[in-house]
Amino acid sequence: MPRIKVAVALFGLMTLASPSWTADLSRLNMALPSPQVQGGRPLMQALLDRQSSRAFSSRQLPGQVLSDLLWAAAGINRPQSGKRTAPSARNWQEVEVYVVMEEGAYQYDAKSHSLKAVAQGDLRTLTGPQDFVATAPLNLVYVADTDKMKGAATDDQALYMGADTGFISQNVYLFCASEGLATVVRGMVDRQALAKALQLPAQKKIVLAQTVGYPL
Repeated sequence: MPRIKVAVALFGLMTLASPSWTADLSRLNMALPSPQVQGGRPLMQALLDRQSSRAFSSRQLPGQVLSDLLWAAAGINRPQSGKRTAPSARNWQEVEVYVVMEEGAYQYDAKSHSLKAVAQGDLRTLTGPQDFVATAPLNLVYVADTDKMKGAATDDQALYMGADTGFISQNVYLFCASEGLATVVRGMVDRQALAKALQLPAQKKIVLAQTVGYPL
């Protein structure tokens, strides 16, 4: 009997009977567990421990931790209005969070709290030239959709997208400090190559990347 390769989806969220990635990436979309919004360390303690780290274990993040992290970064905390955990200028919500892991790259969909597959394979090295990005379990990529920034001049767009990315990045820093994770935000990104790999249209601009994982 021929062997059937069984691919177990990330973190036990789903199981797929598939020998490899296919052109239909939608088959690889993943629902995330509901975020756990209770608990965590007191804010002042998290601020005390907030820091950048460039030494990461290759240990993968459990699905619940990934879920909580993405909700903390840019999840919806007011369902009635659709507003987020991080502010954005004029509530454009122009900054999108892409999740790059060994198995592939995904876009975080805050409305459904799920991951939408956008590219196959390991793209981690494209998210930065530092050695640690290739082995850390998770690299977040912050992408601004300028089409959502109606009425803003080009110079103002750069200001707003930078500030809004900073808000999201700081949410990630505080979550990592609370959960004992390591993280560092980075500006050194091969933007042209990564944008091509993520199939980003021209109006979507890569702003920053941020590595997350367990400390060594």
